[in-house]
Amino acid sequence: MIRPAIASRDSAAAPADGESALHDILIGMTVPLMGGSWQRDRIVLGDAMPPAMAAGIARGGKVAISLAHASAPVLAMAGEGRIALAYDPAHINEARAALIAASAQGGWPVAGDPQSLALLTLAERIAASNIPVLLEGPTGTGKEVLARFVHRLSARAGGPFVAVNCAAMPEAMLEALLFGHRKGAFTGAAEAGEGLFRAADGGTLLLDEVGELPLALQSKMLRALQEGEVLPLGATRPLKVDVRVVAATNRHLADEVEAGRFREDLLYRLNVFPLALPALRDRPGDIAPLAFAMLLRHAPAPGQPGWLSAEALAALEAHAWPGNVRELENVIRRAILLAGNAAAIAAEHIVFDTAVRPVAETVAPALTRITAPRSLSDVAFASEARAILDTLASHGGNRAATARSLGISERTLRYRLASMRGAGLIAAGGAA
Repeated sequence: MIRPAIASRDSAAAPADGESALHDILIGMTVPLMGGSWQRDRIVLGDAMPPAMAAGIARGGKVAISLAHASAPVLAMAGEGRIALAYDPAHINEARAALIAASAQGGWPVAGDPQSLALLTLAERIAASNIPVLLEGPTGTGKEVLARFVHRLSARAGGPFVAVNCAAMPEAMLEALLFGHRKGAFTGAAEAGEGLFRAADGGTLLLDEVGELPLALQSKMLRALQEGEVLPLGATRPLKVDVRVVAATNRHLADEVEAGRFREDLLYRLNVFPLALPALRDRPGDIAPLAFAMLLRHAPAPGQPGWLSAEALAALEAHAWPGNVRELENVIRRAILLAGNAAAIAAEHIVFDTAVRPVAETVAPALTRITAPRSLSDVAFASEARAILDTLASHGGNRAATARSLGISERTLRYRLASMRGAGLIAAGGAA
């Protein structure tokens, strides 16, 4: 459990009177944000914790966080399962964000926003059941992290967690990848393959970007979910599997059903309990803790920046984050490089990605430039540009989904985006 009673500086004995009060404000502000027992049971806090004690805690499978006051704050890895957090009590909000980040070590969710904390509380309750879960949200919001969270808190935690991106595999290979195949079932099948459903037997299977599943495979997926069995390619008898399915998508599957691209019966089978992950801009309380978590992940070595200044955090919190958490990670990694030997990342080290900007910022000025006398082809080009960027934004920047929605190929979409970039409708270096 979290121990706000601080360990002695020179022994494992109880603290001297008044010593635990050193960090009472930080602990009192942060512990209520640390979710349920799933997090508190694995964190041990200590005031200037001796290395030997911290190492012993880490060997026991917990995370040891050593706290200290310092005018030059720093968050750093002190070893496997050991984190050092030195903070300035005058800047307690930054320290709280750093402590939340430290407590999430080991691949656990980072959450400081009330929306995210409520979502984790609900996910914890869902994990105790065996029902399918559908995670919906824009690309890069942390759907796989939440899926792993559900798995780790479930009775299946001792079983495998297997993730497959349904959009990343060619359709011809996806069926064999999911359901397995017999030797000789198709050209090149020199050996039998068990398939991911069987690989996840006794555990959890994450179907990422499930909205990209070809219609031909959706009926087979439905049978696997309904009957708890799969039929490998080339086989004549189905095989039983015990798998909990968590599906994730950046599409709104109900709209896909209306468009005829997704089976309604499969949607109802997957959508037993939906969880919606908001875009990062809609949960600003997560930005600072996530930034510190990225810093801890990518700058653990001495001589690298160990903190984020208040000005840098303010810049991060003011950004719209069209690329969500993935964009934030890019920005922090870039800032670490730009900061060099600086003790902390400053505002001047924060450089945002040049992704496709909101239509109001990029398309409107360009359209204004050709509002005066122009040809019919100019009008058509501007209208097409607006339609493409609107659709691209609605699909979270997913080009494959955008192309399908527009009824064109991905190659044609890339050509159109390149033409728009050439015309100045998209910032150079954008998604085109």
